[in-house]
Amino acid sequence: MPSMKTILSIQSHVAYGYVGNRAAVFPLQRMGFDVVAVHTVQFSNHTGYGTWTGDVFGDDHIRRVLAGLKDRGVLDHCDALLTGYAGSSAICDIICETLDQLPLSTPWICDPVMGDTGRGFFVKDGIPDFFKNTSLKRANVITPNLFEMEYLSGQDIHSTEDALRACQIIHGYGVPTILLTSLITKDTPDHHISILASDKNHGQYIVTTPMLDLNPAPNGSGDCTAALFAGHLLAGQTPDIALEKTIGSIYGLFEKTQQAGTRELAVIAAQDEFVSPTHSFSAIKIS
Repeated sequence: MPSMKTILSIQSHVAYGYVGNRAAVFPLQRMGFDVVAVHTVQFSNHTGYGTWTGDVFGDDHIRRVLAGLKDRGVLDHCDALLTGYAGSSAICDIICETLDQLPLSTPWICDPVMGDTGRGFFVKDGIPDFFKNTSLKRANVITPNLFEMEYLSGQDIHSTEDALRACQIIHGYGVPTILLTSLITKDTPDHHISILASDKNHGQYIVTTPMLDLNPAPNGSGDCTAALFAGHLLAGQTPDIALEKTIGSIYGLFEKTQQAGTRELAVIAAQDEFVSPTHSFSAIKIS
């Protein structure tokens, strides 16, 4: 990397565990990025435990934090905007306001956190509409899971072909690059999982890996995946190479998590995986 780049990351925060900014900031720092972290919530732990304490920050609070960053000139030197769990429709509005204050052509990497297969939507009313009607017109990269991709595209996904069609629909809205995570269809081998990268200029690529037995599955893997993919793209990698490097790191992270026997991602134990992944998976061009 010729010079250190800065990523503004607007996401949730937990005191214990690794989701949201806690799953994104350190891996990006380990990759050599400076990260300006703005938290949309501060909870004791992620909500997957069933109980937690803390608060969703009000829009006034977040606007004040961002105004302070603007006063320091920080926003003038951000090379990318990364967003995840928003918490409220007001925070969605703040994301757009912030994007307007960043240098022209600053890429927005948007993880459209809304829900998941089996759980349905778990965000407040208005947030899915924001992702479908606003982010698809403005984001440079989106990183939905399978449930979110079906909602955004209006396309049921039962096969790889369905996924490719869904990507073309999203490209038609204006999004250049898509990372479709947690892709399991009738084409996926048993006990495996795929991730698909689709780019309007570079084509469509898929990586399939064994699915490690993690029960319960750790929260935050999508947040970390989006961050790593964003980092590799910002470092100048093509989408297929960014996909390969991201999946190598995530697989190593899952291995370390499995070895630790914890439901929290073993982010610190796996930190070298973010720089030099132990495993290598080849991206297959499918379109």
